[in-house]
Amino acid sequence: MKIKRLYLGLCGAVGLAGVGLWVSTAWFTYTVNLTHSLPGHVYAIERDATVKKGDLVAFRWHGGATYPAGTTFIKVVMGGPGDVVKRAGNEFWVNDQYIGVAKPKSKAGVPLTPAEPGVIPEGQMFVATPSPDSLDSRYALSGNVKTYEVIGKAYAIF
Repeated sequence: MKIKRLYLGLCGAVGLAGVGLWVSTAWFTYTVNLTHSLPGHVYAIERDATVKKGDLVAFRWHGGATYPAGTTFIKVVMGGPGDVVKRAGNEFWVNDQYIGVAKPKSKAGVPLTPAEPGVIPEGQMFVATPSPDSLDSRYALSGNVKTYEVIGKAYAIF
């Protein structure tokens, strides 16, 4: 009898979680992080949510390197329109906040060119992660993320 109640309780909890997940898909989409650029493995993405500096942003990759166009990327918004990107050699800053070093090659051996410094234009954002292997706005291949590429604000689940 105890096992039957435990089984029914477990089935009810799983069913309730499934219904909650299904209902939430009207506002959220979910993705799995397959790289080490961010610590989380599963992310919820709040569709069309406004993102600001410091937020995790999910966007559609335009294609290039070893990733096909349309791949979901998640990065941290480090700068927005009007912010100043500075570069000394291969080191980057946004408004005097150190971002990191642009490597000459990706982990896959793809040659990488550092992005150009300057003022971030309207409708764009500079994104990065703490990982030295992150393919982000430090590179010309990535560049700034355009607002039309943004899916929404991302949240690490686990």
